[in-house]
Formats: sequence, structure tokens, C-alpha cells
Amino acid sequence: MRPGAVALAVSCLVVLGAGPPAPSSVLPARMTDTGGGTQLITAVAPRTASTTGTVTWWDLRDGRWVKAGSSPARFGANGLVEGASRKQGTNTTPTGLYGLPYAFGTKAAPRGTAYEYRRVHRDSWWCQDNDSRSYNRWTEPRAADCRAAESEHLITYGEQYAHALVIGFNYERPVRGRGAGIFLHVNGRGATAGCVSVPKRAMRTILRWADPAKRPHIAVGTANGTTAVTRY
Repeated sequence: MRPGAVALAVSCLVVLGAGPPAPSSVLPARMTDTGGGTQLITAVAPRTASTTGTVTWWDLRDGRWVKAGSSPARFGANGLVEGASRKQGTNTTPTGLYGLPYAFGTKAAPRGTAYEYRRVHRDSWWCQDNDSRSYNRWTEPRAADCRAAESEHLITYGEQYAHALVIGFNYERPVRGRGAGIFLHVNGRGATAGCVSVPKRAMRTILRWADPAKRPHIAVGTANGTTAVTRY
């Protein structure tokens, strides 16, 4: 083939777009699963040892994911770990894709909140007692078989739980010892005990945005590696 013909062929390939297309830069489009709804929250840390990262909330519009907002986020004091192998009491945030059963708070729901929202009272507890039938459940009052020392008295965390969404980790069929009480909630003073937290303004925005009819999920993971958020 003449040199000119080679140049022409290469030019045609470029014009016609031959070769593999460039991968989408939109995170949800690169994920294995987004939960099947039209809303998604991603909580991404740079690596498993990280205690900070980014929470982003997305809408699926006309077949394309569009970013609705984002915020700095905090994770467990000991970083992140694969949800299926997490151990209770390790101060790690479980990675994975989870539903968001309901919202709650010590303060009233932000105006426009569509989610079921439970107000925290003085007798509101989250049971983390592995020997209790109420393990990984809200109990009000505290269940008789749920020890106070093995539970969270929700009203004690007035700022952090001003507004929160329950993350469905180990929730539908709880495995004892894997962990309980994992939420998306308002920032405290530092890293969390395993939850994901964001500033109060961001949490209020997320609650006004989230629509249970759109079946939102949260995907928690790292930017790369075996716990990459794109695996979920």
C-alpha cells in the first residue's frame, strides 16, 4: 500500500471512530450494580485505610446518571472493610451496595422529606446485642433481652443523629457478630465508629432529595482495589 493510502486509512479510522469507545467517566455508569432504582448515593474513600472521602448523590434521567450533589464525608476510625467479612466493634465502615430502609432523627425532618422518618425519643434505642432477638433493630423502649451496654441510646447522639438514614447493612437477615447500627448521619467531631457521615447541611439536602419511590441505594467503597465501589 502506498504511504499516502496508509495515512488515508488511518485518517478514516479516526473519523469513523474505529476502536473501543472511551469509558464513561460517570461513576454509576461504571458500577456492576446500582440497585435498580433511579437514585443512588456513592460514598467513596481513596483507600481502605482512609477515614475521609466523598459522598455524591445521583439521579438517573433519560437513561443517564446525573450528579445531583456531593459533599466531603467521613468513614470509620479504622477505615473500610468488605461488608461480607466485617466484624462488629472494629470501627470499620462496611463496603457494599445497600438499601436505605428509613430515616430518623433527634430533630424534625427537613421540610420536603418524603422518606418515612422516625423521631428519636428518650426511650429510643438501637440494639447491638448479639444475644437479643432485636439485634440490629430500632427498639422503643429497649427490648428486655437487649442489654443497654450493648446498644446505642439514640438520643445520646443529639448532633450526629439530628438527621440520619439507616443503611441496610446486615439488616434484612442479620448475621450475629457482623455489625449493627450503620447509618448515614451528621458529622461528629471526627471519624465514625463505622457509619458514613456528612455535614448537617448535606444531610438535610440528601433527605429532601431522596425519594423512596425511586428506590435509592447507597454504594460504599474505595476508588480502586478489591473494595472498589465499581464492584458493587
